[in-house]
Amino acid sequence: MTETAFTFRRTFWPVLLTLLAGFALAETTSLDLWVQDHFFNFETGKWLIDVNAPLPRLFFYDGPKVCLFLLAAALLSLALGPARWRERLAWRRVDIWIVLACLATGPLLIGTGKATTNIFCPYQLERYDGSFPYRRLLEPWPEGKKPAQCGRCFPAGHASGGFALLSLAGLAATRRGRRIGLAMGLLAGCAMGGYQMLRGAHFLSHTVVTALVCWLVFLFWRRLLRAEPASP
Repeated sequence: MTETAFTFRRTFWPVLLTLLAGFALAETTSLDLWVQDHFFNFETGKWLIDVNAPLPRLFFYDGPKVCLFLLAAALLSLALGPARWRERLAWRRVDIWIVLACLATGPLLIGTGKATTNIFCPYQLERYDGSFPYRRLLEPWPEGKKPAQCGRCFPAGHASGGFALLSLAGLAATRRGRRIGLAMGLLAGCAMGGYQMLRGAHFLSHTVVTALVCWLVFLFWRRLLRAEPASP
């Protein structure tokens, strides 16, 4: 298989199996709590990063949102602009549309999950001086403790914008370019998701599930728009 004949679809089953394994690990172990305990000071009741700290919020929350909006605007201009713009970058129009689709639908899908899973964030839990009991997704609520309000914390919504950038790997025609695209998506997603974990807004499993779902969304759009080369 040549460099340009590489197909991302080969990653579907490994990623899907990793997603299922990660979900099972989160549901059957206390790994999430063990990790999150390292970010919370039980003596002072403070998280490693204060939610109101302005610089971390600027660099890892507000700033990335602005950057994602500007990137989407630039990519839309490239997709709609003359072919010579794309030729200078050696990018196909279909691959640009895929990145835009991932930036839109990845966070939308994750947001839909947040609205239906009824999972609370770490800072909302009794374990971390909050008001609600800890509960895994498939567990029943403790008797008499089911809250009236609905939790909206799983998967990780903020990190989904960063992990949607994994789709940048599809812009490149070379292995090096694909690795750069993957690295950019992983760096953005991990930075945004890590910030949320350090301030008590998400567990590790929330972030990992979001990353894997965003990759599957990328594969879905490549298949739907027939961006994969035919098998030799």
